[in-house]
Amino acid sequence: MGKQLYIIRHAKSDWAFRVSDFDRPLNERGFENAPKMAERISSPQFMPEFLISSPAKRALTTAQIFAEVFNYPHRMIATETKLYEANVSEILSVINNLNDNFQRIAIFAHNPGLSEIVSSLTQNEYINLPTCSIVQLDFPQADHWAEVSQGTGIIINFLYPKDGKSEIL
Repeated sequence: MGKQLYIIRHAKSDWAFRVSDFDRPLNERGFENAPKMAERISSPQFMPEFLISSPAKRALTTAQIFAEVFNYPHRMIATETKLYEANVSEILSVINNLNDNFQRIAIFAHNPGLSEIVSSLTQNEYINLPTCSIVQLDFPQADHWAEVSQGTGIIINFLYPKDGKSEIL
């Protein structure tokens, strides 16, 4: 059985506050979209078993909202500083070091790194991931996260708040 990875861009954040980029909170639309998007992947056959997030406020808050929908304890969300402002090689390093006990993992982080890693892992053209989008990747040949590399993934689903779909396909 291969591995599945959910690449989830943080929900819409607010620029109105005079805070650092790292501390930017979600805005009203972000708080509306995140639980709706989490619901779309919350059935047992799709739900991630492990959540890992950038420690930036907007990404971690998004992960916490998803965790609430999944009945996943907030304290179990892993944070990884490498995911903040990460490039492809940094994100791939995080993926390659994930725990092999988990088949489906969700990563919550930022653009442009997330769009670039999806393109690299699937060898597809660059897809700009909107806020709160979810890309479900399958790695059918990977029994270990360390085997995930450029071109080994397949996009199973690409979901985003304004896609007009109501549930995962």
